[in-house]
Amino acid sequence: MRTTLVTGGAGFIGSAVIRQLLDETVDRVVNVDKLTYAANLESLPQAAGNPRYVFEQADICDAAKIRALLARHQPDAIMHLAAESHVDRSIDGPGQFIQTNIVGTYVLLDAALDYWRGLEDPARKAAFRFHHISTDEVFGSLGPDGLFQETTPYAPNSPYSASKASSDHLVRAWHETYGLPVVLTNCSNNYGPYHFPEKLIPLIIIRGLSGERLPVYGNGSNVRDWLYVEDHARALRLVLDRGTVGDSYNIGGNNERSNLQVVETVCDLLDELAPRPEGPRRQLISFVADRPGHDQRYAIDATKIRRTLGWQPKETFESGLRKTVAWYLDNRPWWQAILDRGYRAQRVGLGTPSSAKQETPT
Repeated sequence: MRTTLVTGGAGFIGSAVIRQLLDETVDRVVNVDKLTYAANLESLPQAAGNPRYVFEQADICDAAKIRALLARHQPDAIMHLAAESHVDRSIDGPGQFIQTNIVGTYVLLDAALDYWRGLEDPARKAAFRFHHISTDEVFGSLGPDGLFQETTPYAPNSPYSASKASSDHLVRAWHETYGLPVVLTNCSNNYGPYHFPEKLIPLIIIRGLSGERLPVYGNGSNVRDWLYVEDHARALRLVLDRGTVGDSYNIGGNNERSNLQVVETVCDLLDELAPRPEGPRRQLISFVADRPGHDQRYAIDATKIRRTLGWQPKETFESGLRKTVAWYLDNRPWWQAILDRGYRAQRVGLGTPSSAKQETPT
């Protein structure tokens, strides 16, 4: 039985990975999460009473705690997903992104290196992996043509993407300099069940259900490549199991859509699945001032992971988005509890505290 330690396992992508590990493998799973505002242990219904699951509340910047957890649980693999991830928040308060995404990754790498060096069983040492999960935003902004490849030069444009680019470089350096067996992945925009309500798709779903205005940055022309979170989690597990040490893999859904197209599609699905007497939800769309440094287009070339590891997404954008909207309709208690607790929806110029009526687009 392999022990897989997942940092950030109460977050959106991390919880999807853990759900799959518990449902589809025999792995013992150690979930290490600080439980910041976007973390939610209720995203892990499979974990309740599961003898293969352990939760440890810890900050990855706490070196003593991280070293103690590695010694206690003796993982065979580390999947590093813990990160601050919301661009708007990074614009308003970059310090926390520097601390968590850069310093935290350094602390984890330093502890993992000592732990790996201390493994006495040659087979366990050879099989150990440190999997660092990152974003396509490290590559910057694309023009109307082209795709991000693994060899695309880094050109981050926000404090968030700069902090993730820094963490990617640290991971590569720990492999090249110290020999730590790492694999890296960079993904496109994720969406799906259990997504925190400040992100674009759940924000539009929830506000659309309430009949509130649906804010879109600029003219809505910014393009993203959308990836269903369960497809991403499968890819991450595949890279962990079969990826070449030292290599990076781009993971994308091949589903480019403008932000306005995404919002309009969500509106149409809501009108179909939960019609409102006041009329179509597209009439709720409103355009707001663009955010600083807003990248125009991201698009992933996932040829490498398809060719070398045989991965491909199961969901199209249409099928995945329909599943996502249906999930939010069927699981109102999950997201309503988040709104009832309140969370700070930071955005330059929109500032203030939040509720179901917060105005922050993404």
